Amino acid sequence: MLIANSTINDLNSIFNLYDAAVVFQKQVLSKQWQGFDQHLIEKEIRENRQFKIVDKGEIACIFAITFNDPLIWKEKDSDPSIYIHRIVTNPKFRGGSYVKEIVKWAPGYAKSLDKKFIRMDTWGDNEKLKKYYESCGFQYMGLTKMESTEGLPKHYEGLSLSLFQITV
Repeated sequence: MLIANSTINDLNSIFNLYDAAVVFQKQVLSKQWQGFDQHLIEKEIRENRQFKIVDKGEIACIFAITFNDPLIWKEKDSDPSIYIHRIVTNPKFRGGSYVKEIVKWAPGYAKSLDKKFIRMDTWGDNEKLKKYYESCGFQYMGLTKMESTEGLPKHYEGLSLSLFQITV
């Protein structure tokens, strides 16, 4: 298993995984992602912030990193942090505990950039995912209500989010 930067050659696979995630979300949740701008994903790839986990020669999981998240983390955004977003597991690899692999990898990545926290969020009412993130080592930091969503994907509008972090 290998965690590596995604490349432009991975773009179709990334969007196929996003589509598969939406199908899964429709089966288990009352809300789902509403698509992502290709330019955003291309920018993340160029900036080495889009990652893939390759397992058995295939992309098993993808995720993105950002270094600021002020609309979600508000005043805490000034803390030196990495923010993990859009973790998607390939349906063929579901159950492979890839979030736990990300949690093993992320502290070294964060330290190499002098970051003190690894942070994530999820929908505030997703109890199953909240418990899973805690079982992976994240500390639940409470709820935040989205006030402004300018520049964020549409699915953030009007949401409350559960916040999580690991101290590096």
